[in-house]
Amino acid sequence: MPVQPPAPQPATFRLFSLRDDVIVADGPYAGVQTLSTRWGELEVDTAKPVLRECLDRMTLGPVSLANITGGDISELTDMLDKLPGVVVHTMDIDDLAGPLLSAVPVSERARFTLPDVHPTDVVRLSRFAALRSSEDELVVESPLAHHRVVLHRPLAGAVAGGLGRAIAVTDLAASLAMDPGLVAEIVAYLVGAEMVLVGERYNGSARFAEDIDPRLVQWSHHDLLFHGRSRLGRHDEPLGATYRHVDALPPQPAVRPVPDGRRFSLHRPTIGGPSAAEPSLTEVIEGRRSYRGFAEQPLSARQLGELLYRTARVRSLVDATGAGGVGYTVSDRPYPSSDALYELELYVTIENCDGLVRGIYHYDPFDHALTLISTDEAQLAELLDAAKVLTGTMQRPPALITMTARMARLSWVYDGIAYATALKHVGVLQQTLYLVATAMNLAPCALAAGASDTAIEALRLDWPAEVTIGEFVVGLRPG
Repeated sequence: MPVQPPAPQPATFRLFSLRDDVIVADGPYAGVQTLSTRWGELEVDTAKPVLRECLDRMTLGPVSLANITGGDISELTDMLDKLPGVVVHTMDIDDLAGPLLSAVPVSERARFTLPDVHPTDVVRLSRFAALRSSEDELVVESPLAHHRVVLHRPLAGAVAGGLGRAIAVTDLAASLAMDPGLVAEIVAYLVGAEMVLVGERYNGSARFAEDIDPRLVQWSHHDLLFHGRSRLGRHDEPLGATYRHVDALPPQPAVRPVPDGRRFSLHRPTIGGPSAAEPSLTEVIEGRRSYRGFAEQPLSARQLGELLYRTARVRSLVDATGAGGVGYTVSDRPYPSSDALYELELYVTIENCDGLVRGIYHYDPFDHALTLISTDEAQLAELLDAAKVLTGTMQRPPALITMTARMARLSWVYDGIAYATALKHVGVLQQTLYLVATAMNLAPCALAAGASDTAIEALRLDWPAEVTIGEFVVGLRPG
């Protein structure tokens, strides 16, 4: 089949606009305008009418600077270069079908320079970049970048989609039956927005900087994206206590409804001042260690009850008020939790515990009781064997505590940081378990991971509304 020749390159235009949330107003004195942005206010010298006209027209949408001046645009570009984080750079072509793509700043440090990309250059999408759908358009984002690229038309999406492997611009253009010059211009915007890399010739092939940068080699795509999105900086997504779902979803209860099953009330120790037989906090901290082997003697239900009571029980419930006056309930427990939301649930898988039958239990922190939810041998074996592998021994742990997160409990309040917050709560709960277990002379160990798919079925989770997020094993000390 003959190769279809590429279509001739249409004329292209470089357009400029301001972010949709930027407000332009008169400044504190004549010849100055104030730009109110999500990152603060900027004062701009607009003594010359053409500068003021430029900003005014950019608030209405993408505009060609040459159309404003009719010629020399250096004064306008000099002004825009002094406005980091607010200028949207758009590529358009002369076919009356609308813009191709836009590089939208997502950081107050965003500065955009359009590089020269030659059709013979070898290019590739950054391994940290990701394509997703947003508001009926494709966007390309990266935790390394200060912009996101909105692909307004399938033409731009086809170019971005062809950059999954290293490829010369001319070869990419040929595969898409597009003009190499047009493809090079589209790629230039992606390079300027830090989504695409230009390779360096090395031993007859292309080498990309991020593949040999020791600062980046140590990061996976998911880890760096998660880090960037759970901190303020290189994104413009909502972050913090926004109560975004308050009008659409009811708040989750402070304590998960107790599942059906046989109930086991647990021992409630007396909580008071330090006893003579109990070590000091300093001794507990200094003596804390992880045990990956356990005594042959079983853990007792009394010991497990005391451990859970001193670390995870509900001490009290309190009414709170959210955005719009919507009420919800928070609780007080021994370990800290942001806004007292306590989204973590505990499930205990018992291998060898005197006073409890072998099985999988849900812990009720309000009534301080366990509910037996499964005695399925295959599920027990898979959960306990996964814990055994993670401890690096041939011995199943006497008790495995699986932590899950009811994500709606957090996301009803928090935007953008719900999962990151839940992970922090896992850390403080694990530390609390460590310290109490050490004081009780038990053998504790936090695990690095767990068998998620098995746990979904075994713990009867409504995934992804409730997800496994942490594991902890405990038994008696060997010897």
